[in-house]
Formats: sequence, structure tokens, C-alpha cells
Amino acid sequence: METLERILGQHPFFKDLGPDYLQLVTGCASNVRFEQDTFIFREGEEANQFYLIREGRVALQVFSPERGHITVETLGEGDILGWSWLIPPYNWHFDAKALDLTRAIALDGKCLRRKCEEDHHLGYEILKRFAHIIEQRLESTRLQLLDLYGVRS
Repeated sequence: METLERILGQHPFFKDLGPDYLQLVTGCASNVRFEQDTFIFREGEEANQFYLIREGRVALQVFSPERGHITVETLGEGDILGWSWLIPPYNWHFDAKALDLTRAIALDGKCLRRKCEEDHHLGYEILKRFAHIIEQRLESTRLQLLDLYGVRS
């Protein structure tokens, strides 16, 4: 039987996270589903969760009055969606739109922040893992900007 704890434990993001910490994280997790063309969140809204995408595709977008929604990155199975829950003031910096029926595991950011405050070792482990995600998103955005402005290396 597949449990949330087992699914999280097998995900690369939580690789090598101790069983006690994995159990704490699982206490903040739930299954969610988003229909095609549904906005999961919008820029400026309060950010209180992140998602492990299990199935489907999600577009990270920015909105420009002149150009409409511009996709910065497309995420899929195995990817992590959302890091704004981790950094005050806890507001989304992008829009996220389900391009297909998308199934994910949602992790409650308030729950996880509280657990990280109570156990700083857990907080450090989570922060290290998200630092890598943030770096990847910045690199993706940088490449999009280079492409947009026609700059070649």
C-alpha cells in the first residue's frame, strides 16, 4: 500500500531525510488534484504550501500587460512547485497553471514552518533542499531573459 510517507520518502527531494523527519513532514502532507487550465496560485497571493508534482504539467508564468502570460518554466512529474512559503512575506512570485490534469502532494507551509522552528536541524535540511530549487528557477529565468532579448553566449 502506498502511503504519503512512503511516496515522500521515495522522492529525490526528501532523499536521505531521516525517518523521524520524514514522519514530521508527512504530517503536513495531503493529496491534491488540479483540473487542466486551473490556476494553482497567482502572483501576490499568500503562499502557504508547496507541491510535489506526481502527474501532469504546470506552467510557471509571469504576467505582462503587453504580452499576457509568459511561461518561465514548465514543471512535471517529480518536480517541486513553490518556494515562496519559505521566505517572508510568504507571497507567490509567479502564477502557476495546470496545463493538464495534475495530481500532486501538497505540503502545508505553515505546518512545516512551525516544525522547522521547533527543530532547527529539520529547518536547515529543508532550507538546503529549497536553496537548490531556488537556484534552478533563477537559472531558468536567466536563460529565458537571454532568449527573450536575443543575447547569445
